Amino acid sequence: MEYDYLIESDLLIPMTEGLPVIENGAVLVNEGAIEACGKTYEFSGIKVKNRIHAGKKIIMPGLINCHTHLPMSLFRGLADDLPLDVWLNEHIFPAEAEHINPESVEKWSRHSCSEMLLSGTTTCCDGYFHEENVAKAVMASGIRAVLGQGVIDFPAPGVLDPKKNVAVAVEFVKMFKTASPRLYPSIFCHSPYTCSKETLTAAKQAANDLGVLFQIHVAETKNERKMIQGLGRMSIVEYLESIGILDEKTLMVHSVWIDDKDIAIIKKKGANVAHCPESNMKLASGIAPVPKLIEKGVAVGLGTDGCASNNDHDLFAEMDMAAKLHKVALLDPCVMDARTTLKMATIQGAKAVGLGHITGSIEKGKRADMILVDMDKPHLIPMYDPYSSLVYSAKASDVSLVMVDGKILVQDGKIV
Repeated sequence: MEYDYLIESDLLIPMTEGLPVIENGAVLVNEGAIEACGKTYEFSGIKVKNRIHAGKKIIMPGLINCHTHLPMSLFRGLADDLPLDVWLNEHIFPAEAEHINPESVEKWSRHSCSEMLLSGTTTCCDGYFHEENVAKAVMASGIRAVLGQGVIDFPAPGVLDPKKNVAVAVEFVKMFKTASPRLYPSIFCHSPYTCSKETLTAAKQAANDLGVLFQIHVAETKNERKMIQGLGRMSIVEYLESIGILDEKTLMVHSVWIDDKDIAIIKKKGANVAHCPESNMKLASGIAPVPKLIEKGVAVGLGTDGCASNNDHDLFAEMDMAAKLHKVALLDPCVMDARTTLKMATIQGAKAVGLGHITGSIEKGKRADMILVDMDKPHLIPMYDPYSSLVYSAKASDVSLVMVDGKILVQDGKIV
């Protein structure tokens, strides 16, 4: 038998159980899937169509961006250094009303996909409006993506009648559920303060009926509780639990203003969290208690958020920032160590968006979503610990090759 690819390198970091570092490792790929990985000598005599000798480049899983608004790269740098309410109400919402349409959504989603691929991201989880046009861009780009049609109780791009918000989301899911093996439609309720209890429960029920991920911004800002009707003494997490929103197919984005009781609920219900440290820092939203969530066994992934509030899709920078932010916040240099942080950007991120069985690590049976990171750079020499080098020293520009579903999309640092 002749296989499609054998990729060999001085170092293979598969992000599997025990977090091994395999020297002189190799990965065998066929028909878009990982056939095997291990020591290079184990594959002697194997017939392959394409043999890649990566040398000093690390083979590792592609990165997972757990929260994006892909079309918002259009607004990168539009309104920086402003309070969240001013930024959103006086700049972003008016800009969306004027400039967001099917054509702009598709164009700028494709732009964001290119940016992510070039920086080593092979999977993203998106939520926005005109999501059918995001889907077209995703399918054309070759990236893997969970795509959520936005639901909000106000007129929105493509959904001028809020009474149809859930119905439009359901139609999107049905339309794209079998459109591509790399595309996973979902439903994205913007937040508990922009969606009524009735909208939230209807959208969650629809997601459950369709068997798809339910995404929602949760407890992003300190004042969010004041904007939600009917909370009483409940926290936002308690409120969402009380109306049946939280389960293993719920992705809670941000989760900044939560306490120990909330964390216990999240763990009990099996919900997952997307941590967006750079966006939370830039908008002065706060610092999510991620080390506590991880300690309790909650799957936490990393997200960049949209380019209007970050201002990029660079998960290498996000890893570096996440690790350092929690160290200084807790005055503890040992929290959010490099291995924990890299797991958030790979296997834990994949689990958070419901794709842990498909991607996030290099092991037999999973899809061949991999990257090569060139470690032969001045800022990466010497390398005592590859995990530390990847988190604290590597840059997006060090990614030289990107493969998604067994297809090379970036080679020599350029889109193929």
